[in-house]
Amino acid sequence: MTRSIAAAYRAGELPAFFRLTPGDLDVAAREARPDVDRAALADALRAYHRDLGTLDRDVEAHLTRLAHPASRVVVTGQQAGLLTGPAYSVHKGADAALLARALDREEAPVVAVYWVASQDHDAAEVASTTLLDAEETLHRLTLDVPEGVPVGRVAWREEWTEEVWALLSRFGTSPEHRAAVRARVEAAVQGGGSYADVFARLIHGLLGSAGLLVLDPLHPALATLMSPTLTRELECPLDGPARIEEAAQRLEAAGFAPQLRRPPGATNLFLEEEDGRRRLLRFDGRAFGTETRTYTREEVRAVLEADPSRLTPAAGLRPVVQDALLPTLAFVVGPGEIAYGAQLAKVYELHGLRQPLLWPRLSATWLEPNVVRLLARLGATAAQVQASPEEVLGRSLARERGAGAAAAERLSALDAELRALTEELAALDPTLEGAAERTRRRTTARVAHLQILAVRALARQEDDRTRQLTRLKRHLLPHGTPQEREMNFLTFVLKHGDEPLRQLLTLKPGTQVELPIP
Repeated sequence: MTRSIAAAYRAGELPAFFRLTPGDLDVAAREARPDVDRAALADALRAYHRDLGTLDRDVEAHLTRLAHPASRVVVTGQQAGLLTGPAYSVHKGADAALLARALDREEAPVVAVYWVASQDHDAAEVASTTLLDAEETLHRLTLDVPEGVPVGRVAWREEWTEEVWALLSRFGTSPEHRAAVRARVEAAVQGGGSYADVFARLIHGLLGSAGLLVLDPLHPALATLMSPTLTRELECPLDGPARIEEAAQRLEAAGFAPQLRRPPGATNLFLEEEDGRRRLLRFDGRAFGTETRTYTREEVRAVLEADPSRLTPAAGLRPVVQDALLPTLAFVVGPGEIAYGAQLAKVYELHGLRQPLLWPRLSATWLEPNVVRLLARLGATAAQVQASPEEVLGRSLARERGAGAAAAERLSALDAELRALTEELAALDPTLEGAAERTRRRTTARVAHLQILAVRALARQEDDRTRQLTRLKRHLLPHGTPQEREMNFLTFVLKHGDEPLRQLLTLKPGTQVELPIP
């Protein structure tokens, strides 16, 4: 069984792959980054927010702080999901704002930035969202976003707005909360622009007042500032992938499953071609190519010079481009991004950079009042339900009915008795020890399996009668996925107003919490 890179990183067990750990936040806060042109960065972000329609007094104040010669950034980012996508997309932005606030100093301002992944072209990952209304009806909305085209190039369509209004109209909640969310969405879509622009305005509307600046790498002013890093990558386009692959092999040797692989010839660059589709560049030592055509080095450079936004980084380079642009103090990330980060330290070195601190993001599971009551009755946490809902309900019912055969204590007692018997048999005849131990393990495992079958059957019977299990799954495991990774954060705003947002912004950075909504 492979080990979790994210868990090992949190425990400080991967010094060979990460320069800093979450425990090194003070070290990261003391490090300087004087090589970033903060004034040019602030000007580019000002141009972006002006075009986005979000340049207000608060944004100007944040940009002034960013232009300070000693400023630092706490950055996070996510794909531009429909209506903000899964809840953790908002949680990441809140965590960046919370961490920046905790580290901010007058003499060294710290600003939170949300990197909108507008260059991403995987429509399947951003075109759908899930919401649960007050009547416990799950709503799933999917838009026909074109595949293979960066979402920052996909114009938001009027028919998509109508589909969103239809969803809100059938969402069971109070008229007051529905109107408030509709106003948020109207502000996001009225500005026009791209699919990514709508996402950016929604994130800004939720978290801008908390100090978060949004950033779209496809905006011309920002793409121009990234051009030097991409030019550098073009000079030796296979060096970074080779270092990523070398790190992958070291991770495998240490018992981990690497997240990034780079086959021979693959670069860390995508090219947006004339048909608008984004394709990976390969390099054979002489020329570049995609699945459709080949390019000389000079042709690729010409594309970059004419329109820097058409040459974009793959996952193995994107954080490097980000941290060459920004004076990054910390990068707020999820488990998958931590796994990527384990392979990127030496890619940073190719660009004369040091990998910043990766900060494991805040994680929140929202518990509405009816869920709190159900969990209390079951004597369980949301995490336990998400791990095995049938077992949680079944064991609770078994306890209520006095069904000792399903109790963990009964299994422990059986195992202890078998251990004692094994020792006594071994004392009588040492040659029997191995067989007795194998019998003990098989017997205990088989009885444990039978217990699980029994409590699951009990849970199904109860669910047929009361639907408790179905209700819990809808709240905590919608479509079989943990709430935070599937449920849209606007679910809770639609039902409870801005209270969940206020709660979120009072948490400590990096909190892992199950959060009851009053």
